[in-house]
Parts: sequence; structure tokens; C-alpha cells
Amino acid sequence: MVSIDSPMIARRRVRLAVREARERARLTQQQVADEMEWSLSKVIRIENGEVSITPNDLRPLLRYFGVADGPAMKAILDDARVARLRHRDAWYQEPAYRPHVSEPLRRLLDYETKAVEMRFYSIYFMPGPLQTPEYAAAVSHLWEGEISGSQIRVRIETARRRRQALLDRPQKRFFVLLDESVLRRPLGGTAIFINQLRELERLAQFDRTEIRMIPFFLDAPVTNNGSFDLLSLGDGGMALYREKGLADEIIEDAATTERHRYRFDRVWEQAMSEEATVEFIRTRIRRLELRQASR
Repeated sequence: MVSIDSPMIARRRVRLAVREARERARLTQQQVADEMEWSLSKVIRIENGEVSITPNDLRPLLRYFGVADGPAMKAILDDARVARLRHRDAWYQEPAYRPHVSEPLRRLLDYETKAVEMRFYSIYFMPGPLQTPEYAAAVSHLWEGEISGSQIRVRIETARRRRQALLDRPQKRFFVLLDESVLRRPLGGTAIFINQLRELERLAQFDRTEIRMIPFFLDAPVTNNGSFDLLSLGDGGMALYREKGLADEIIEDAATTERHRYRFDRVWEQAMSEEATVEFIRTRIRRLELRQASR
């Protein structure tokens, strides 16, 4: 069987293979639904990766697309078998986490194991994987009154484990775009925020992490649809993750992910340089320390 990190990664490979095979055969999703005697929504959900497909369904589908029996079909069928397994070994599948970790976030955590580059665009908070535990706790406590104490505790621990998993993989590269307000907002209080800025300065010293600030005065095509994480995966595809308050979503549509990558790159080129951003962070630390000392 093909060695693969997780069922979600396998499902992604299957859906990409199905969509590409259908497009090569010049067939519409409605034609596929009619031929296979499925609903159109089933075809769409398979291609979107929202559901898995059984090998018994996949085999005749691939033959309909003109994929001959052989190594190519076997590889896709192997992935389909893996895709139908539960990823039981993942920590976020444990009973303490699973009820509180959304499906989009579970997919994100899986995809992060395969990501080679990650881009973060933030306009309010520090990006999740760059947050110190204390800062992450302050962010989670903003939702007190809307979610339970147990949910807040799980969110804090999830943020910690996600951060650790990413920082433990030095082969990944991070590109971080921060609105100036993120570096000015002392979330959690002055002491917690100073430590967060110090951590950001520390991470910026590594070649794998590049951080740029979008200053208030910048006249640039700043994206106005909120913060997002954009993952570049090893198979050449991308995945977009967005949080909207307590809701979240993950999008793999090529048109959407490519559009966000284009917007990110445009702003990245016009934002402050890494050197100027780090100096801004250091200045903020000094000023906050002076303010703290004067109290």
C-alpha cells in the first residue's frame, strides 16, 4: 500500500486524481453523476474532498474516465483505502480533543504535516503557530461567555500542540505578513505582549521565517477579506484556512487559493522589509519595557 501520512492527505490525492481524470476525459460532473447513477452533489463532494469514495465505486469510475488497469489505477485505489480509515493516531482525534476541534481545523492540522511553505496574513492577532502559550491563552479567553471553559482549555492546548508540531519541522518555511495594528495591540497585557514580541524577534532570526509589516501609511492593494493561512503542499497544490470568529473554513479550490497567493505576493512586495520590521519590533519592545518600568 502507498505510504502516506494520513487519511486526509490520501483523500486529497484521490480527489485530485478523480477531478484531473474527469477533466482529461472532457466530462462534466453532471455526466459523471448520470453515468454512475449518483446525485450531482455526491460527485461534487468527492471532488471537493468532503467525502471519501469506496474502491468499489472508484474502480468503475476510473474506467469510465479511461484510466486503464495498472500502476496508476492501483495507486489511486490504495489511496482510496487509506482515505477511508480514521486517523486514530493523531492527537486531535483523541476523545478529549475531537468534539472541540472543527473538521476544517483537523484538515488543516493534517495538511500542515505535508506543507513545505506556509503564508500567514494577519490583521488582528499574531498567527496561531507564532503565538506564545500565554498570548494564545489571552486570545482564547476573548471568547469567554460564548464558549465553555472546557472548550477554551482545549483551544489553548490545541494552539500549543499545533505550534510545537510546526516548529519541530525545520524544513518548513514561513512567510508572515502582519498589519501594523498586530504589533501595536498589547493583547493579554504589557508583560505577555512583550514576551510575544521577543518570540517574534527570535523566530525572525531563523532563515526559515520571514516577517514583514504592513504599515498604516502603505498605499497597497491590501486584501480586505480578513486574515488567512495559506499552505503550499508538497504535491504542488495549496490550501487556504480562514477563521471568522468562532467559525472556520478550509478551501482547496485552485482559483481561490491562487487568488489569495497573488494578493499575498503583491502586498509582500510593498510591505516593510524584514530588517525594518524586526527593528520596528525591537523599538516596540524597548518602549513597552520603559512604560512598564515607569509604573
